[in-house]
Amino acid sequence: MKTKRLAEYLDHIRQAAIDAEAFVEGMSKSDFLADRRTQQAVVMSIIIVGEAATKVLERHGDFAKHHPEIAWHNMRGMRNRIAHGYFDINLDIVWNTVQSAFPLLIARLQQIHVHDKGNDHPASQT
Repeated sequence: MKTKRLAEYLDHIRQAAIDAEAFVEGMSKSDFLADRRTQQAVVMSIIIVGEAATKVLERHGDFAKHHPEIAWHNMRGMRNRIAHGYFDINLDIVWNTVQSAFPLLIARLQQIHVHDKGNDHPASQT
């Protein structure tokens, strides 16, 4: 079921973003920059977001094109930068992603509804 997988990828993105937000909840940026464990957890969440975004782009390209409000390519790009340059991660960008981009991403994903009947085309919830 193609649509079932699409819904799973979207849920992986949403859940990983929610997890990243929860990991830094109540922390200041300086607390985050001093806490390697939290950094690792947030970075892993970003990788999950990027992996799932890559699957959407590769396997559900029409869906991604229909939803340009979601930064599919940016999510994939950030995952690639982290995975291939792990020792050069810019933690300021990681922090800003969780604080600014993820709340917007979560809100946008919550407005997307994927039909259950094998239809790969989305409908927006109203």
